[in-house]
Amino acid sequence: MTTTTTESPSTAAHISPSNVLLEALGTTIRPELLVQALTHRSFSHEHPGALNYERLEFLGDAVLELVSTETLFAAHPDMSEGQLAKMRAKAVSEESLSAIARTKLNVGPYILLGHGEAEQGGSEKSSILCDIVESLIGATFLEHGIDGAREVVHRLIDDTLAEVATEGPALDWKTSLEIKSHQLGKGDPHYRMAVTGPEYAQIFTARALLGDDDTVYGVGKGSSKRKAQLAAAEAAWKALDK
Repeated sequence: MTTTTTESPSTAAHISPSNVLLEALGTTIRPELLVQALTHRSFSHEHPGALNYERLEFLGDAVLELVSTETLFAAHPDMSEGQLAKMRAKAVSEESLSAIARTKLNVGPYILLGHGEAEQGGSEKSSILCDIVESLIGATFLEHGIDGAREVVHRLIDDTLAEVATEGPALDWKTSLEIKSHQLGKGDPHYRMAVTGPEYAQIFTARALLGDDDTVYGVGKGSSKRKAQLAAAEAAWKALDK
């Protein structure tokens, strides 16, 4: 499979080393459904009639949330709803799922992208890699039902679910910073934002301040406002913890 538009979806299915990807997933998916699960909308825009992965992603997101929820619920009977929700959010975040796409599935070379998206490095974008993991889970659900999808989800995220249970403040840096700041009598955190770069590759910078103090306690950068604020909150929490 290729990240350019030189091949049609049907040809891509024939040349793809799909067995490698399916072995990593631990399941089977019929070729046409697998191609759809790997097709970004930029490719389908350039190839009318080619189905993209967005509907499969929608389905896979729901399956992933269900399986991760039932896993955490069973593994941590003494934790509150709030704690479980934070653990689940971290485990199925863009950061976590894109890491799975890179390290467990090595899915980047198989993604079908339009010319522009391919030239912008779309196969390495965390947002697209996260979507692909969810679309593959959705395709597995269509192929094998909830039991088959559950096996794939466990294969992909069980170690992540175990890891987030040990992360403490890292599970939610913004909430952790708020608690730390209140403990030190410094007031509520807030963030001063700036953005640079072209529209298709914006970089957000967040500066964490506390209460009425103009001191910048932490600075973070990211591809979204949320990511930048999380990075700034982490830096500020660590500064205060010293």
